[in-house]
Amino acid sequence: MKAVLIWPSLPLFLLFILPRLHALQLCTNSMAPVALKTPLPFCGYTGSSCCNATEDRELRRQFEALNVSDTACAGAMRSITCAICDPYSAELFDTGARLGTIPILCNSTVSATSSLARVSNQSFCKQVWDSCNNVTIQNSPFSGLRLPVSSARLNDIWHSEADFCETFGGPSGEDTLCFDGNSTSFSRSTASPNPKGLCFERIGNGSYLNMVAHPDGSNRVFVSNQAGKIWLATVPEHGSGGTLEIDESDPFLDLTDVVHLDAQFGLMGLAFHPNFTTNGRFFVSYNCDKLQSTSCSGRCSCNSDVGCDPSSLGSDNGAQPCQYQAVVAEYTANSSSAAPSIATSANPQEVRRIFTMGLPFTNHHGGQILFGPADGYLYFMMGDGGNKGDPFNFAQNKKALLGKIMRLDINSIQSKCESQINDLGLWGNYSIPDDNPYTVDRGLEAEIWAFGLRNPWRCSFDLERPSYFFCADVGQEVYEEVDLITKGGNYGWHVYEGPNLYIPPLSPRVNMSLSCINPIFPIMGYTHSDINSTMGSASITGGYVYRSTIDPCLYGRYLYADLYGRDIWAGAEIPENSGNYTSTLIPFSCAKNSPIPCDAVAGSPLPNLGYVYSFGEDNRKDVFLLSSSGVYRIISPSHCNYSCPLENTTGTGSSAPGQSSSARRTEGLLGRVVMLLFLLLWWMF
Repeated sequence: MKAVLIWPSLPLFLLFILPRLHALQLCTNSMAPVALKTPLPFCGYTGSSCCNATEDRELRRQFEALNVSDTACAGAMRSITCAICDPYSAELFDTGARLGTIPILCNSTVSATSSLARVSNQSFCKQVWDSCNNVTIQNSPFSGLRLPVSSARLNDIWHSEADFCETFGGPSGEDTLCFDGNSTSFSRSTASPNPKGLCFERIGNGSYLNMVAHPDGSNRVFVSNQAGKIWLATVPEHGSGGTLEIDESDPFLDLTDVVHLDAQFGLMGLAFHPNFTTNGRFFVSYNCDKLQSTSCSGRCSCNSDVGCDPSSLGSDNGAQPCQYQAVVAEYTANSSSAAPSIATSANPQEVRRIFTMGLPFTNHHGGQILFGPADGYLYFMMGDGGNKGDPFNFAQNKKALLGKIMRLDINSIQSKCESQINDLGLWGNYSIPDDNPYTVDRGLEAEIWAFGLRNPWRCSFDLERPSYFFCADVGQEVYEEVDLITKGGNYGWHVYEGPNLYIPPLSPRVNMSLSCINPIFPIMGYTHSDINSTMGSASITGGYVYRSTIDPCLYGRYLYADLYGRDIWAGAEIPENSGNYTSTLIPFSCAKNSPIPCDAVAGSPLPNLGYVYSFGEDNRKDVFLLSSSGVYRIISPSHCNYSCPLENTTGTGSSAPGQSSSARRTEGLLGRVVMLLFLLLWWMF
């Protein structure tokens, strides 16, 4: 009997104590809310919403079918019916045992305070119970959750407010969000202390384009250069005075014989399978020249559906239709003598050609690849294909893969028969995830996850909030932007450059009506007049949300830079989970005890970073800057005489805000879960 009494309540209790690491503006279909031009007539949402006017009319019909005669109860049921339109509905309906039919109703009997605390402190769950418990509700969304009982009145199923709110109620706290009958809002919270400056140490002289942490969790990383070589390197301990241990004469893999190297061509991306330590699979994104390589052939991005002719723009436009290809290929570190986790070299023979696409011009083709930490799918970032202003409107055309972020399932290779049946128009050897946004329309490219990008240059997922997917998108003339990528999101190019309207200068430009798109504007960015460099702005280089404990004042801030290496920004979401971002230029310096001395910019105290090609992140969550002058690691600010009140300068380590509130809280919660499971087993046996 004891086990029977405990077991039903355990999942609900765990629901309240386990950490919830996302509160991103997302709808229940995983897509971003849309900007409303006018308020929804029935549900009343303004600004952004997960419903359009058609869905609003359907919700009115559903509400009227409830046939609620009591005015107070009708008001509560109307707000619950419309909760699906809330821009945070994915969070509100993340309800586990509630089957997603009812949002989590705010329950004041469960206390919680944090940056996520709702403005309203009332118990909406109590309000619903008090006004509706004895009211007949036809087609009630509450009924049927306690089978086999079904009733039109709440008190026929739940015998008290406590009983009802145990099922449907929850707190709005640091890691949870609940519905209080109104559109989601947040209280202001005090941000962590602003960083006074960024302190670097130079640990390597090599110039690399990619850095990927070794999947085995060690202090090793893979680095690659644009020419086509990949090395395995060891990152030194903090304070050791050591440098990046790498033998450039002995690469992990050398692909220079297949990679075409030029200004915007080369080995562009590197990603290791989540199960690399057991299966040895990894993937490389590079460019090839079909005039130089017989294996360089694939479907042309200027396909008949898109209908482009780059030669129509004139002879001096860099057009080389499909001579150059964007390739994603699979390789393996498996061998008969070594497990993948300890392999120091890889087989240079390609295992499988995952993707190949011919390019219309010689620039703007992105090329980064990475695995989604939550879904395990491969994301492939592709620019608009080149030339000024995207004259063929590739980025907005969902029949083209240029100007897109693609999402591919490389674990399930679709057969030729399946391809013919589903007519997915595959460009290689992979399959399409079922929840990609355009799988239902055979006229569109099902690979697309997001679109409307000019040239995404370095994207990353937040380690602690994996639904937050950041991409820096290189601007054309005025604005460099950082976007928060969501399923099916349209990021505006070439109708918009950042938040500004853009008029394409070249013919045959395709002008689109503003009413035809619903763009998601950048969360951060900078104009070309905002920067310090006397050379002007070059292009944005995206980075990471800083999650290391080494500089606690940087914790939770997204770092990005301009290519010219004079300007670095730190952006923050304030309050956390609000969707409101601010970013500021941050001073930076090089530690005097840097293992490799930093060169100085002539006539300036700034270290000479050269061109900032990319950022990197290792298994300790340290962030690195990869530039033409070397590899730089962010270290404690005190090494550059910057102050951070949270830094522990006693030598026992730093205490980052996330470590004290998030990581430590998670550790404590997991400990409580273990204790609960132990008590459960004790009661059962």
